[in-house]
Amino acid sequence: MRSVALAALLVAAAAPIAVAQRSVVVPPGQNASPLLSPAIRYGDVVYLSGALGLSRTNPDSTIGGQTKQSLQNLQAVAQAAGTNLTNATKCTVFLTDLKDFQGMNAAYREFFPKEPPARSTVVVAALVSAGAKVEIECIVGMPK
Repeated sequence: MRSVALAALLVAAAAPIAVAQRSVVVPPGQNASPLLSPAIRYGDVVYLSGALGLSRTNPDSTIGGQTKQSLQNLQAVAQAAGTNLTNATKCTVFLTDLKDFQGMNAAYREFFPKEPPARSTVVVAALVSAGAKVEIECIVGMPK
């Protein structure tokens, strides 16, 4: 009996262990950068890099417009990974001005009208692009 249990243990130990695959996600129309990835998919989780609310084709200086644009940018990356923002579990919002919190919150609520993801909001001195008021990053699960 002991030898059968030991043999079963050895077979189980030799079996390959499932390893999550790490892959870079780059949406159509966007180029890969040597400095950062728009997202990384690791197993069933997608880590979306921060997205500013700026647009070359539709510039908007309001916090509501920039928040909406940031979330649309994130949605495009999530879709390229095979998921969408309805599967977001955690978002972090970076604002350059605390006075913009309510305006950001109103636009954010449109994307997550019920059961929103966990969220942290941080006020920062500046973002990497002049005129940027908000940057949002998210962690998103894959659909089941």
